[in-house]
Amino acid sequence: MQYNYCGRSGVQLPKLSLGLWHNFGSVDDFGTATQMLVRAFDAGIVHFDLANNYGPEPGSAEENFGRILRTELQGHRDEMFVSSKAGHDMWAGVYGTGSSRKNLIASCDQSLRRTGLDYFDIFYSHRYDGVTPVEETMEALIQLVRQGKALYVGISKYPPEQQALAYKILQEAHVPCLLSQYRCSLFDRKAQKANFQLAADAGSGIICFSPLAQGLLTGKYNNGIPADSRAAKQSGFLQTSQVTAERVAAARSLQKIAEERGQTLAQMALAWVLSDPRVTSVIIGTSSVAQLDDNLHTLNHLTFSSDELQRMDDIVANPAISF
Repeated sequence: MQYNYCGRSGVQLPKLSLGLWHNFGSVDDFGTATQMLVRAFDAGIVHFDLANNYGPEPGSAEENFGRILRTELQGHRDEMFVSSKAGHDMWAGVYGTGSSRKNLIASCDQSLRRTGLDYFDIFYSHRYDGVTPVEETMEALIQLVRQGKALYVGISKYPPEQQALAYKILQEAHVPCLLSQYRCSLFDRKAQKANFQLAADAGSGIICFSPLAQGLLTGKYNNGIPADSRAAKQSGFLQTSQVTAERVAAARSLQKIAEERGQTLAQMALAWVLSDPRVTSVIIGTSSVAQLDDNLHTLNHLTFSSDELQRMDDIVANPAISF
């Protein structure tokens, strides 16, 4: 495994991190989830990305992670970097969502109980909710560090103005933002243009989710929607309406470049996100050990020629492709 430092900190993360957004919930096969998590750890993927509402059912990914940790990886906690987040809908009532101090503190306590951990390596504000003052949310994150419930803090999906304010508040409290988490892929470059440099200038690392555009950049949908795909699942995040003709055509064209490079489309798409020097790590989501191993081969070829990058830019230039 290859590792990068997070911004201006002393923390290193693997270039590939394992996300438990999909395939680790109560509706998924626990045996497969266990195999993937153990294989990832053995391969040097020591960063596991959670959130309080990951499942479904919400909370079940944290519960399953804790169960696997206790039964298969007991004694290895200090070799891992475990994250969780709060801010999206989690439980009924007005306090079970949003970016308030009330929600973040309660959510972190619940997440620690579900995982069985004493602390998180990093706890994020999962979103800016558009209502709660950024000062209140950041004060909650600072409180979690002061209480020993998190070693570091981060933000996820914050718009630029609120992102910059969050960095300022955290820096003044001497609890700097370790990581900023944003969606980024060949089909979604908005954060790369709007948020990445703000994070880099503030000394925050950047970690990217959905680097394969929910599977569109794997080639899986090049010939229709498979029955076992995310788009075909009732609980899946990718909607069938998002599998458009323009995106499928772009994926097919990109796949030709990947084949010339001796890579799968997924490997090339992951390598493209990692080619930005501001990016610390990319979160992968896998449904099998074979898929996990395929993603690991990304690290064998991370560089691009200027011609390859230009050809890829030309392919995804159509605004209809962007998420």
